[in-house]
Amino acid sequence: MKRILLLGATGSIGLQTIDVIEQHPDLFELVGVVAGNKVQQLNEIIEKHPSIQVVGIGNEQFKDQIHHKKVYSGNHAMVDCIENCDYDLLVNAVVGFRGLKPTLVSLKKGKDVALANKESLVAGGMLVRQTLKETNTKLYPIDSEHSAIFQCLQGNDISQVKRLIITASGGSFRDKTREELKEVTVEQTLKHPNWSMGKRITVDSATMVNKGFEVIEAHFLFGLDYDQIDTVLHQESIVHSMVEYIDHAIMAQMGSADMRLPIQYAIQYPDRLSLKEEHPFDATKTINLHFKEMDFERYPMLRLAYEVGRKEGNLGAVFNGADEQAVELFLEEKISFLQIEESIEKAIQQAQYIEYPSYQQLEESDLWAREFVKSLWD
Repeated sequence: MKRILLLGATGSIGLQTIDVIEQHPDLFELVGVVAGNKVQQLNEIIEKHPSIQVVGIGNEQFKDQIHHKKVYSGNHAMVDCIENCDYDLLVNAVVGFRGLKPTLVSLKKGKDVALANKESLVAGGMLVRQTLKETNTKLYPIDSEHSAIFQCLQGNDISQVKRLIITASGGSFRDKTREELKEVTVEQTLKHPNWSMGKRITVDSATMVNKGFEVIEAHFLFGLDYDQIDTVLHQESIVHSMVEYIDHAIMAQMGSADMRLPIQYAIQYPDRLSLKEEHPFDATKTINLHFKEMDFERYPMLRLAYEVGRKEGNLGAVFNGADEQAVELFLEEKISFLQIEESIEKAIQQAQYIEYPSYQQLEESDLWAREFVKSLWD
């Protein structure tokens, strides 16, 4: 029985993780949950899972409304739960920079992490890499693209990989020119053609910031140089990513857009589990698969991500912090869609570069980027 501590329990990935756990009660036990402020959902989860030892709620004002005897609240709730829970695997499904510290704390505790928090590697990849080496712990990818690569690498030698090929749907506006992007609305942006995701990641998909994050994430997960990580437009989102080997054989992982597959592969690796799916992928009903060369002029944030990734240091934290703040302003309709890109570009240009940052310096870089972006549009 594998004991799971779940961060971001009431989000999209969190709820699907719980679904996987409930489908396989003989294999998994939910022993801890943390959420931001969705009290009712959190209490429903607690009621269904008496095995839960600890509960965390980010919003302190809701602490007394949680139906559990051991509740931690506030900014340190995630770390408090990690330090006071007897678990085997941490599933980090929170969004944003705040996910970095729990990843580091869990690894330092000697506990492996199933990771859906891109920012742990975008902002703190150097620290995570160092911690993995020191503790001999493991990261298991939950993002569909990285899970696909992880699956395609099984049984092969990483030294024989020519390149990773990360697929991108192109997001909500893949058929629009940059000129047409000037007037797009929040409502239009949040209508992703293939996936049902949270607001921020849907916006990031449209700007291609999300794909840029995935490039940086792939670098740290698989230890390959950025010259060996390519991206390709694939609007059907059926091929989740590919690996090309030195003999030019290409392995691809295909399937429907169901995040439960990468979740359960991450939490029960190397075993595969049955998955009840309403519409499993059927190749006989797929007329065509389209692949198109990535256009870095159309998607400048992806170009910027490669530059940031190669420089490392604290620039990933700046990139992420600026994006988080700019997306928040866009969702509040305080800036336009294209001003998200402008905000990030300016933050990277103005940031003070730190080659080997500490966690505190990454935290300060993240905060600086947010404040800088706010100041641009005050």
